[in-house]
Amino acid sequence: MARALSVSGLALALLGACGQGDRIVIGAKNFTESDLLAEIVAQQLERRLHHPVERRLHLGGTFVCHQAILAGQIDLYPEYSGTAFTAVLKHAAVSDRDSVTRVVEREYAARFGLRWLAPFGFDNTFAILVRGADARRDGLRRISDVARLSSTWRAGFGYEFLERSDGFAGLARVYGLAFRAPPTAMDLGITYRALADRKVDLIAGNSTDGQIAALDLVALEDDRRYFPPYQAAVVAREETLRRHPEMAAALDELQGKIDDAEMRRLNSLADVRHQDIRTIAQTWLEEHVP
Repeated sequence: MARALSVSGLALALLGACGQGDRIVIGAKNFTESDLLAEIVAQQLERRLHHPVERRLHLGGTFVCHQAILAGQIDLYPEYSGTAFTAVLKHAAVSDRDSVTRVVEREYAARFGLRWLAPFGFDNTFAILVRGADARRDGLRRISDVARLSSTWRAGFGYEFLERSDGFAGLARVYGLAFRAPPTAMDLGITYRALADRKVDLIAGNSTDGQIAALDLVALEDDRRYFPPYQAAVVAREETLRRHPEMAAALDELQGKIDDAEMRRLNSLADVRHQDIRTIAQTWLEEHVP
């Protein structure tokens, strides 16, 4: 869900001409779940199309990947409907899943020549996380419960969450959060350990992250329905789909195969058990898409 704006030019420059020729090039954002989904997609295409797939994993945030696919430097990448709706299309967040999906599919096709393929089956919303010990001690169940404590707390967020229209500024306004100092900006992957080690008291993570249970963190209920739905799916260039018409059918086989719990399990294999992403993807495909 996960994403910096400032590095976009550099990241695209480093990509060079990776999208040229007849190669299929898949990108991923700079967090584990995106890398995992991209690897699953890459292996699915390789085994169904018998065509080499070039991987550009951990490429950068939302805007890096979006600019890369528009420039033809990647052909497809995993994205989230709510992120596309708010961060890319600049719409105000809404909570209705079907409305978000319809708008995203229509406007991506009309404005960008991009197609949203069938969703994987899970919704990775932002998760406002606190330590389990604090939640149990202070009776914290909802984000609104934090307002009475926030003036003494420190918050830490990923760079993109601080910039996005569905990020920190709106969250603070809707829930009346006023922390004792401006939130610390840090890499998304560091925020979990920073919270567990008491360097900060609240973070915005991903609801399907495997580290939540492993570090005894608690995701607070979004009781004011601030965050939109974030269904995960592959976004692909129409030009690439025309060039490889069998791609869509191959990726349709992944539709609905990964629910929230399964995505947390896969993330945990990578982040907590430190298993190789390619091995995780291969095993999952063999078991679920034979």
